[in-house]
Amino acid sequence: MKISMKVAIPLVLVILAVAAGGGFYLWRHKGAAKDAGQGKAAQGGVLYTCAMHPFIIKDKPGTCPICGMQLIKKVESAQASAKELEMLGHVSLSPTQQVMANVATTEARIIPLSKELNAVGIVQYDQARQAKVTAWVAGRIDRLDVNRVGDYVSKNRPVAELYSPDLVAAQQEYLLALKSREQLKSSTLKSISHGGEGLVASARQRLKLLGVKDEQIAELEKSGEPGIRLSVYTPLSGVVIEKMVQQGQYVNVGDLLFSIADLSVVWVEVEVYENEFSAIKTGQKVKIHSQAYPGKTFVGRVAFIYPFLDPKTRTVKVRVELPNPQLQLKPDMFVNAVVLVPLGDSLVVPVTSVMDTGTRQVAWVEMQPGMFEPREIKVGARVGDNLQILGGLKAGEKVASSGGYLIDSEAQLKGTGGGHAGMPGMKMEEKKGPAPAAPPKKKELDMGDMKM
Repeated sequence: MKISMKVAIPLVLVILAVAAGGGFYLWRHKGAAKDAGQGKAAQGGVLYTCAMHPFIIKDKPGTCPICGMQLIKKVESAQASAKELEMLGHVSLSPTQQVMANVATTEARIIPLSKELNAVGIVQYDQARQAKVTAWVAGRIDRLDVNRVGDYVSKNRPVAELYSPDLVAAQQEYLLALKSREQLKSSTLKSISHGGEGLVASARQRLKLLGVKDEQIAELEKSGEPGIRLSVYTPLSGVVIEKMVQQGQYVNVGDLLFSIADLSVVWVEVEVYENEFSAIKTGQKVKIHSQAYPGKTFVGRVAFIYPFLDPKTRTVKVRVELPNPQLQLKPDMFVNAVVLVPLGDSLVVPVTSVMDTGTRQVAWVEMQPGMFEPREIKVGARVGDNLQILGGLKAGEKVASSGGYLIDSEAQLKGTGGGHAGMPGMKMEEKKGPAPAAPPKKKELDMGDMKM
């Protein structure tokens, strides 16, 4: 049966209207179900992401398809706890990534530490080991046992022989006093017998004032004949640094004959700048290096700190005393000195494990194998390749001694900051002034179409 056009046209319009309404209903129902599922997922915290690749998002735990790291929960900052926020600042590296980035860890340890202060110095004579040989009596030098500067002289051996008429007269006077004492000893009068002893004592004292030793006086008593020449001795053993007389020369009382110096011990006068000398104390160990002996180290001790400052160089002189058994150190030599200032047992890490941002020092601490945390630390003195740690680390904790800057770069790419930016979980000083405007939130990548 044929349907007229008047009936067919309205029927088609009704069918189209019903189809459009049904499609709209289905579309709304599907969108509401999707929004409900996403809300449920967000509420239950079932989204997981990779710490190294935050664009990887899954709805169940597992491993990252790119690096193989364990997935962690993906949380929004508004819903994250303090512990979760702290974990956001961590950086995790797989063993392969650690090898490629040349990441190595070193354990913080406690060792005896000494700060090194570098200075320059000059070798000097030990003033307590210098002496002058002078003439105690006027006369003529008949013999010189030392003819050259630099000769070694001994305290027990004469350096010259001196003829003096005054010395001969003093010896004869002493011999007469001895004879008089023997003659007066038999006297019954005590005053006369005691007077002989006084004459001998007076004559003996005069000989000693002329430089005659007790051994020479004993030899004079034994021989009974006055010596024509008097042997001259030095007050100490050492090296002749000055020779002032010649053989046959006449000298007066007090004239200088020789200058002697004992070089078995020398001084090094070190110049220390005024901002460093307060750390120097007597008794501290000092290492001396000389260009004349490359690779050789002489060791001495701080003996004295001079109580004045040189206004021209702004330095304080420090006297270092050190042995010189082979006479290798010569007076007036320039040397380099390293004063070791003991700091006691200190916590140290390698210098390469600390990043200095200009305002703070940061180290990457390994909390778990492959997981690193940025830590602000307080550093002290640097000694060689070690750096003293005053706070922020504990003994036994491991820090990244190499590859720290690569870890920091990874943290910045991850968007969690790093050593050169703010770090979650770190206590930083509050800055005064208006808070900077928050940057616009980046639109997260929609990974719903990616098949993981």
